[in-house]
Amino acid sequence: MRMVFGLVLLVGIALAGGAVYLAKDRIAQYQYANAQAQAALAKIVPTKTVFVATGALKYGQRLTQEDVRAVNWPENAIPEGSFVDMAALFPENTDDLRVVLRAIEKDEAILALKVTEPGEDTGLTSRLERGQRAFAIKVDVSSGVSGFLRPGDKVDVYWTGRANSGGKSSREVTKLIEAAVKLIAIDQSASDVRDEATIARTVTVSVSPQQVAALAQAQSTGSLSLSLVGAEDDTIASAIEVDQRSLLGIEAETVKKEVAAAKVCTIRTRRGAEVVEIPIPCTN
Repeated sequence: MRMVFGLVLLVGIALAGGAVYLAKDRIAQYQYANAQAQAALAKIVPTKTVFVATGALKYGQRLTQEDVRAVNWPENAIPEGSFVDMAALFPENTDDLRVVLRAIEKDEAILALKVTEPGEDTGLTSRLERGQRAFAIKVDVSSGVSGFLRPGDKVDVYWTGRANSGGKSSREVTKLIEAAVKLIAIDQSASDVRDEATIARTVTVSVSPQQVAALAQAQSTGSLSLSLVGAEDDTIASAIEVDQRSLLGIEAETVKKEVAAAKVCTIRTRRGAEVVEIPIPCTN
């Protein structure tokens, strides 16, 4: 009987030890899982709904609700001008749609500067800043940078013609008249997407009223040429003027004036055996 009691006691102690071991292992696993969950929560970045394009959108295309979808975007990286509310992108109080002003790629955020207001036209007026005017310049393959111009580029404008200087004979010069002028349209297109170079006949620039007058006068009295400015170039070209003499390095001819020798009148007188000439004022 005592042996049975001892055996039961040993079995009970073994079972109790196993239970404690299993419980300790379970607690350790729970603590590890809980630590992983806390670490994962710490890595989660707060997000906000932003509307992006479901496919590529072209200039002039009307924007519909089927063209956009909502995605979660990190709050600290939302592009400025993004739409975070469907009611803001498609107002409920109007059936007019927005129109795409600039090409938008798939999954790119819809920005306010890339679409018009609901019902607004996509004409040049939407691209003109306050106080600016649109002015068209005639170009060809040589004066239009071989067709590599696009709306949004900046160009320097050079004038070539005959200039009169102070009543002297006219001379042909080439002069920089406007620097870093912004292009807003090529021919009849204001889209900034071009697959290949196209020879344009006119380009439209955004300038002030004073610059409009200067460009109109220059275009009517000579020819205009454009020089493309680099995308990252923020320098402004200084006054530039070149004529044929400076181009070829010819120095201006100097007229040498002959200075007439002063006329001297003399009289001769004899002093003994010596004849002496004495200067006197000339009467004639």
